Amino acid sequence: PTVSSMRRALHRAGEGVALDVGEAAVLLQARGDDLVRLSGVAGRVRDAGLVGVGRPGVITYSRKVFIPLTRLCRDKCHYCTFVTVPGKLRRAGHGMFLSPDEVLEVARRGAALGCKEALFTLGDRPEERWPQAREWLDAHGYDDTLAYVRAMSVRVLEETGLLPHLNPGVLSWSDFQRLKPVAPSMGMMLETTAERLWSQPGGPHFGSPDKEPAVRLRVLEDAGRSNVPFTTGVLIGIGESFVERAESLFAIRRVARAYQGVQEVIVQNFRAKPGTAMGGMPDAELEELAAAIAVARVVLGPGMRIQAPPNLVDGEFGRFIAAGIDDWGGVSPLTPDHVNPERPWPQIEELAARTADAGFVLRERLTVYPEFVGRGEPWIDPRVVPHVAALTDAVTGLADEAAVVVGRAWQEPEETFTTTGGGSGRTDLHATIDTVGRSGDRRDDFDAVYGDWEVLREQAAPGMVPDRVEADVMRALSVAADDPTRLSDGQALALLHADGPALEALCRIADELRRDVVGEEVTYVVTRNINFTNVCYTGCRFCAFAQRRTDADAYTLSMEQVADRAAQAWEVGATEVCMQGGIHPDLPGTAYFDIAAAVKARVPGMHVHAFSPMEIVNGASRTGMSVGQWLAAAKEAGLDSIPGTAAEILDDEVRWVLTKGKLPAQTWVEVVSAAHRAGLRSSSTMMYGHVDQPHHWLGHLRLLARMQQETGGFTEFVTLPFIHTNAPVYLAGIARPGPTMRDNR
Repeated sequence: PTVSSMRRALHRAGEGVALDVGEAAVLLQARGDDLVRLSGVAGRVRDAGLVGVGRPGVITYSRKVFIPLTRLCRDKCHYCTFVTVPGKLRRAGHGMFLSPDEVLEVARRGAALGCKEALFTLGDRPEERWPQAREWLDAHGYDDTLAYVRAMSVRVLEETGLLPHLNPGVLSWSDFQRLKPVAPSMGMMLETTAERLWSQPGGPHFGSPDKEPAVRLRVLEDAGRSNVPFTTGVLIGIGESFVERAESLFAIRRVARAYQGVQEVIVQNFRAKPGTAMGGMPDAELEELAAAIAVARVVLGPGMRIQAPPNLVDGEFGRFIAAGIDDWGGVSPLTPDHVNPERPWPQIEELAARTADAGFVLRERLTVYPEFVGRGEPWIDPRVVPHVAALTDAVTGLADEAAVVVGRAWQEPEETFTTTGGGSGRTDLHATIDTVGRSGDRRDDFDAVYGDWEVLREQAAPGMVPDRVEADVMRALSVAADDPTRLSDGQALALLHADGPALEALCRIADELRRDVVGEEVTYVVTRNINFTNVCYTGCRFCAFAQRRTDADAYTLSMEQVADRAAQAWEVGATEVCMQGGIHPDLPGTAYFDIAAAVKARVPGMHVHAFSPMEIVNGASRTGMSVGQWLAAAKEAGLDSIPGTAAEILDDEVRWVLTKGKLPAQTWVEVVSAAHRAGLRSSSTMMYGHVDQPHHWLGHLRLLARMQQETGGFTEFVTLPFIHTNAPVYLAGIARPGPTMRDNR
């Protein structure tokens, strides 16, 4: 770069002006005095960030063990010595994967040395390249490598107490759902967004399907959508230009800002390894690394945690602290860096001393950073919350260095629903509330409870009873207890705002009404969901299911596959299949008939509950039939009933925000009513907790009640709390994160 362009970029960085890619590329080439000035800017940004999170002057690290679960991989990166081939493993006396005993031996020894993290590192999906890997997994009862990763993570949690951090390579959205319950954090290096390094012969990633930049960026996005604290980073010096290096940092920034899931960024320097195709390339120089760290800090800002591996900096710790890092990453007192085995870890005591020389204190953190520990659920899965909490300093969110690292049970959490926070009067209050609806006359029970309102207030735990209870809530409860059919809209709306003892009374009234109408039996159906395609182009803003045809996770089942799934379900006791799919642009309107017929042909006794109102409208429009004609043809093909999904909230004001009006409320009503007239019963649903309000719920319920009075076709009403985690409408900051427990009750 020219002297003037460097001077201008440094000035803009120092003034806190947002840089563009070109300016960042200039700063990546800063050397000498320019680098000193750039590092000063980066250091100030880092210091402001540490003050912002309440740990000024603290550099962190994670004490961990490396568990190389398998060194087989389907990729062929031309600088990697970690990956090997089955023959070499056998000649060295190793299996295709570490055995459970080998995994636990490493983890137990690490726990004994005070480690708190188990870093699982492995190649991408080796079973898709190596038959030997597939054979090993089959022989040991695992469907795929990720199933083994999951199983070993549970074993490590239960038997050693170490927290798994998973680096299994490219993951799909569904993979994240499989692994999140067993690991508080995961990671995958982006490395670079320079596509030519992957697509062109001779490039370091040529022949490696998992190194396509677009694929890796999607992984970062899916991690954020899945609320997974995620580690990523760049690898500098593998042939990328300075502009491409800057573009990689900006790509990480974009994902981090959009999904808030990137917990740290590693800036790692390429080190040539003998015996690899890139063994003759020069290493990335330390000044180049320092400049990359400083630019990463300036671009990614004070809130990002930035790390440099301490075994790759040739002992020049102070230089990289000055450049803006605030973390040294994982350091092991037991295991080598299996990716860079020729570069030993510094002793933790030495690292602390060199950090102190630079004016900072070294503190141990967990595999998940304090900021994410503080967020709690959904960022930390409830199944690993106890494991994380056991090792966390309650004040700082960092590691409790005095904690005893021992195994703890891993299991599905037990749900406990309470309405109070405790207090000496809690038992008395609940005993009083429990009398509501038990004496046979709901009106008398209501009077018994609310006649002693002041007594209840005195007994209630702090915060349970609101300061005043509106008179209309009291009157509405009285009407509901006496004759629910007389509730006005105003009274019903008041009940939708009930809380505290009023909510307890409302629930008891509803429970007694249920007992009067249907008795004490609770029913269910043994069913199987068959989503015959996830390709959908409707663009509903609450949906994380839909894929484009070209997406890696897109699928469409054949008729035979649909029938196979129905037959499998029948064999294990199912009496129903529920079938829905995306609105696939290539799916003909008659395909729905074929799907129903395929199930009936294979399993004549199976009840076919299928095709949402949105799918019915799609099928009718594609065939040129009326909705009534289409439903008759579907019934003839084997359709028995339809799901009343796609209802969301039957208010077009809400539906426009959620679906851009793709299925107006009146159309839903017309389709479902036509189904009822055709002899096809349906369920009814309401998805709530997004951009809706209680008055929308009331309108929805009133509409369903009118339809039921007219047709009698609803078999049930299904509440669908909005799941916000991966919904675009939530990620865009439009919707709230689902209903509260009070809303649900």
